[in-house]
Amino acid sequence: MDKIRNFCIIAHIDHGKSTIADRMMELTGTVEKREMKAQLLDSMELEREKGITIKLAPVTMHWKGYTLNLIDTPGHVDFSYEVSRSLQAVETAVLVVDATQGIQAQTLANVYLALEQDLKIIPVINKVDLPAADVDGVAAQIINLLGCKREEIIEASGKTGFGVDRILDTIIGTPSLDSRESGAWQGEDKRRSPVATGRADAARELSEGVSTKALIFDSYFDDYRGVVLYVRVFEGEILKNAEILMMAAGTKGLALEVGVLTPKMSPRDKLAQGEIGYIVTNLKTTREARVGDTVTLAKAPAIEALPGYKHVLPFVYAGFFPVSNDQYKDLKEAIEKLALSDSALVYEPENSPVLGFGLRIGFLGLLHMDIIRERLEREFNLDLIVTNPSTNYEVVMANGEILEIKSAADLPDVSEISEIREPWVKGEIILPKNMIGNVLNLINEKRGHQTNLSYIEDRAVIDFEAPMANLLTDFYDQLKSATSGYASFNYELAGYRAEDLVRVDFLVAGHKIDALSVMAHRSEADAIGREVTKKLKEVIPRQNYEVALQAAIGARIIARETIGAYRKDVTVKIHTGDRDRKAKLLEKQKRGKARMKRFGKIDIPSEAFTVMLKRD
Repeated sequence: MDKIRNFCIIAHIDHGKSTIADRMMELTGTVEKREMKAQLLDSMELEREKGITIKLAPVTMHWKGYTLNLIDTPGHVDFSYEVSRSLQAVETAVLVVDATQGIQAQTLANVYLALEQDLKIIPVINKVDLPAADVDGVAAQIINLLGCKREEIIEASGKTGFGVDRILDTIIGTPSLDSRESGAWQGEDKRRSPVATGRADAARELSEGVSTKALIFDSYFDDYRGVVLYVRVFEGEILKNAEILMMAAGTKGLALEVGVLTPKMSPRDKLAQGEIGYIVTNLKTTREARVGDTVTLAKAPAIEALPGYKHVLPFVYAGFFPVSNDQYKDLKEAIEKLALSDSALVYEPENSPVLGFGLRIGFLGLLHMDIIRERLEREFNLDLIVTNPSTNYEVVMANGEILEIKSAADLPDVSEISEIREPWVKGEIILPKNMIGNVLNLINEKRGHQTNLSYIEDRAVIDFEAPMANLLTDFYDQLKSATSGYASFNYELAGYRAEDLVRVDFLVAGHKIDALSVMAHRSEADAIGREVTKKLKEVIPRQNYEVALQAAIGARIIARETIGAYRKDVTVKIHTGDRDRKAKLLEKQKRGKARMKRFGKIDIPSEAFTVMLKRD
């Protein structure tokens, strides 16, 4: 047990977590030089393409007689639930800060998550080899944040490998030669990475009959092998072919194979206390083994389960519809497979008169939605229409009943509603001091307000509150534009508040299209109506007759655009200038167009359902 160290790497986006993990695997000989490639733990095609980590990735390494279990975590705010999961499986967090950018919003958020779990934090300044690196300035920010000493901060470069051996030595708690010479270590009192422990009864030995407990911190579905679990064993051990029990789900299964990740699967005879590894099970459905569940032995089950994870609530909802209704079953099966390894994914069936059968899916943010859409299209070859994203609302009825609605189309009759509550978020923006004015204006535009303003060295931290719906579409892009890309943003749900909200409906040729309806604050409804009808005019093709596009609140029309008809010159075949003959032909054409307008069907292209995302 005292030769095992479990740790994860946490940082803001692009601060170099995956690159440092690469150097660690190289230095410890976990991966051979010929197999080495950049961001080795980012195995998903989308991760490599976008240059971001989406899924947490565990790997086991060996260094100076110690077993090191590393979990590489994502940095984007949408995937912070992946970070919180990995923090519960480890004792130490390596906090990486970019020497050129300093502390950012997600750095702060991840530090708070690590402190909540009572983890030891090892601060590392990465990218010290860059010309723009401000090592002393960033070190001052870290000391201010963590209250650590200057010599405890490790300077490193994930690109060149400088300082990575010192990080590993700090994790195992023994000084490396170069750090010993530099006088940064004073013997054993610098041991900062705690040994792996069993959570509740670490002192009891197996001989006393300790029951087996392992926490599932991630899982995925393999088409050939079934459900594969990533677990951290807190007590006892799990042998190959042992009969296992999921305590929360109550399902039994077999551990067909157990082992560690190096980063390939390396089978072992057993997983012992303190270790992180995988279990290949004979489970076939995704609902039998949830992330956060406790695995124990079926023959000698544990009495109490480990504390799991608090359930993640989605913020953003969007309708996913297959272009062809034949693909609805494939869409449902694909989402079920993705939902196993993504505990934040919530979905339910939805039916639209225009789009047919589909699913309403809940996400943690727009990037999360974008990643899931791309995975469905690439990995499962689905052709999808995605409706405008919206958030969920609480509706208080006149009789006191509270309903939760996930889309504007579900809003009950206005005469029966007492009030509508919308979700608000607490946000935190870190930015250079000279750009505060631009950002405060942007927050006010989104109906938000600043709650606090503080400073870390040369940076400002703005705390604010704003309605979730107004931050959905383009807030992040506008923030980056207003601050030349220097600001970073983090948020969490702050609860629901009653506001003057209305449903804005959109009519195409007099027919209401439910999938386009949006909830909006009354003060913003007119502007949204005008904006969306203009966008719809660009994407809906012209017909042989005039098409009216309207925005309405109830029976009141608030905006209108008209798509002009194609006009065929029916008088071209008349060679004389006879006015009556021309008028007769034009009248005949007019009657024909009126008939087409009455019976004509307008095909609405898929781009029409995402016009809200394409705001100028």
